[in-house]
Amino acid sequence: MLDAQFLSFLVAITLLSMSPGVDTLLVIRNTARGGVRDGVLTSLAICCGLFVHATISALGISVILLQSAWAFSVLKLAGAAYLIWLGVNGLLAARRGAGLPVTAVAGELQAGSTWRPIREGLLSNVLNPKTIVFYMAFLPQFIAPTDPVLLKSLWLAGVHFVIANLWQVAIVLMVGSAGRWLGSRLFARALNGMTGAVLILLGIRLALERQPA
Repeated sequence: MLDAQFLSFLVAITLLSMSPGVDTLLVIRNTARGGVRDGVLTSLAICCGLFVHATISALGISVILLQSAWAFSVLKLAGAAYLIWLGVNGLLAARRGAGLPVTAVAGELQAGSTWRPIREGLLSNVLNPKTIVFYMAFLPQFIAPTDPVLLKSLWLAGVHFVIANLWQVAIVLMVGSAGRWLGSRLFARALNGMTGAVLILLGIRLALERQPA
């Protein structure tokens, strides 16, 4: 698995993992809302979705989705709708103007909230057709004809899982250390409003994008 191309893959996937996007926004939003635990769970769930995409790519389902305008459109609209739904929830939270509990930021457990960040993180990644397109275009460059395709794809996704989690958990800890700021009503409204608006715009942009040729 550690062939000559692995170093190139490692550099590329590290830079891509550090690029800000929907995953970063969701991790920041959920850390601010539910504390360090929620941020870490969100990051883990997001990265678990990578194995789904790696499997899909290896089995060739990605090719079917990209060649079928109807299938791709359904997946794209589902992902866009989910991003918009998350954004609307953020705007509603900003409108309510509730401050974020400092105890949550400090990492104390909140009963009944365990599955929410997991669900949001996993669905946000799995319903993102850009990740399918990315994995289909990117992973084959590092898979030799003699490699077991599914095993190699899952191995590369595992490397991506580790790197992306290290980066996102670092973001979680930085956000989690700002407990005093996050406890203020003004900061909570600004954060929820900003992330909500950006998620809605990203969802609309995704919905309006054309199917790749």
